[in-house]
Amino acid sequence: MQEGFRRAGLKNTGLPPCPSLARLRVRGAQEMAGNLYFLIGGIGMFLLGMELMTAALRDTAGSRLRGVLTRFTTTPLRGVMTGAAATAVVQSSSATTVMTVGFVGAGLMTMPQALGILYGANIGTTATGWLVSLLGFKLKLGNLALLLLFPAALADLLARGPLARAGRTVAGLCLLLIGLDLMQSGASDLTAYLTPESLPGSGMGGLLLLVGLGATVTIVMQSSSAAMALALVMLSGGAITLLQAAAIVIGMNIGTTFTAVLASTGGSVPMRQTALANLIFNIVTSVLAFPLLLLLRPVFESAAGLGDDLSVLLLFHTGFNLVGTALFLPLTGCFAGLVARLLPERESDQLFVPDRSLLKDANAALLAAQSGTRTVAERMFSALGAGLAPAPDYRPIAALTPCVRALEDLRAFLSEIRLPPDRAQDIETFSDILHQIDHLTRLLDRARQTGNIDTLLHDRLLRRSALGAGAALRRSGAALGALPEGMRLERLRHLIGARRKRHRRAMMLGEHVGLFSLDQVFAHTDAMRWLDRVLHHAERVAHYHRAAAARLPAADAPPRAETG
Repeated sequence: MQEGFRRAGLKNTGLPPCPSLARLRVRGAQEMAGNLYFLIGGIGMFLLGMELMTAALRDTAGSRLRGVLTRFTTTPLRGVMTGAAATAVVQSSSATTVMTVGFVGAGLMTMPQALGILYGANIGTTATGWLVSLLGFKLKLGNLALLLLFPAALADLLARGPLARAGRTVAGLCLLLIGLDLMQSGASDLTAYLTPESLPGSGMGGLLLLVGLGATVTIVMQSSSAAMALALVMLSGGAITLLQAAAIVIGMNIGTTFTAVLASTGGSVPMRQTALANLIFNIVTSVLAFPLLLLLRPVFESAAGLGDDLSVLLLFHTGFNLVGTALFLPLTGCFAGLVARLLPERESDQLFVPDRSLLKDANAALLAAQSGTRTVAERMFSALGAGLAPAPDYRPIAALTPCVRALEDLRAFLSEIRLPPDRAQDIETFSDILHQIDHLTRLLDRARQTGNIDTLLHDRLLRRSALGAGAALRRSGAALGALPEGMRLERLRHLIGARRKRHRRAMMLGEHVGLFSLDQVFAHTDAMRWLDRVLHHAERVAHYHRAAAARLPAADAPPRAETG
């Protein structure tokens, strides 16, 4: 009996235990569990709303966002501005980072180009914190979100196209705000149990533990925005101090790199280099922010009584990301070189390395496939152009073996792409890429028939046509998809087609009068037909590449980055 009283925290007065006290203890435990459920459920709803809103915004931006990412990164500074704007638009630094890593793996941009975007993504992600603070804490739009959720859900379910994506965006924002309200409700009564004193202290060791806690929470949630919202909720409820919240935010900066590292696993070396560069950049930025936190300790302590802790925390988060970007930006070239030395790229004879992590985004996968067909076409056009030259060189044609595997890999990769039925533009692009692969396969078979090249170049009448075709192929290989080169190929094909018919008629008449043997007639006719088909396939490849590139502007070869 005495032991039972001791465990219950009561003294044995000799009287029977009071039932009301026991009920109060049970009720307190139930209330604490209920608040915890609100907090956990709010986090889940916030994560779901963020995912819905991010996916809808990313779909709305579509290829325009991808085109901006790959085109407007000619300098690191422009990359920073592009990355910051793109992250603010899609409301997710992880989405921007993973997209960038995928583009590097697809060969659509170089690793130095990607660095500027990664710097900017860190700045752009701070916009989410300001948005949450304004809508969820200052304006308190939770009730309005409940009202808007129903029509937004109906628009998402019943509408099509842009209206459905707009409904999904609003629905995601509503869920985000409702989840934030639930988190605030759950955290408000937990302050009796979770206090700043129950967390690691404000000393050096305690702050380092809080940095680790922030990184762990972000990795578990897979969203720095949700982790930031949780920190804002706990700070506004008094569960943590401003100094503790700032240390947690530093850790979130490190934890947010986990998504990019995960996306690069099993990918190409450039992808892993990009993910490593993102990890190093965020770690160094966080290491620089920690002494800044210690220096600003008096500022945080004095600001704690002003009543606007949230704005101070967000200013600190934005500030140290700006400082990190300002330090890394002038050193982008050296940083890229360091990453390349830490993770060197081995030479590979593969022209196309399928990256199946891109299959999550059909548009990004199509970009990768378009880039692969371009690489194969350039190799084949250049090889045929070298063979159809005044001093023919057949070595590039003999080295076309990797094209066989690249075309097989492209077919397999395309077969795994799942296209949404409402994206007619992507379906047309998919068809264009299939046409390119088909014509490239046929062109590869023609390229192996080098005997026809000998026949063409050793005939006085046919040599001029063959050399003209070789020059056109070399120019098209260097500017695949350019309209002037495509038109030149088409005109040349029609010209040679007409000349082939006249030449065959002349050869048949010559054989009839004994000027040519039947074998010569067949050899010349086959050679001219071969040249006609080569130009036909090349012109079709250029045509379909140009058509696909018009819908996927980022698929063209990106401009070379200035890394100085």
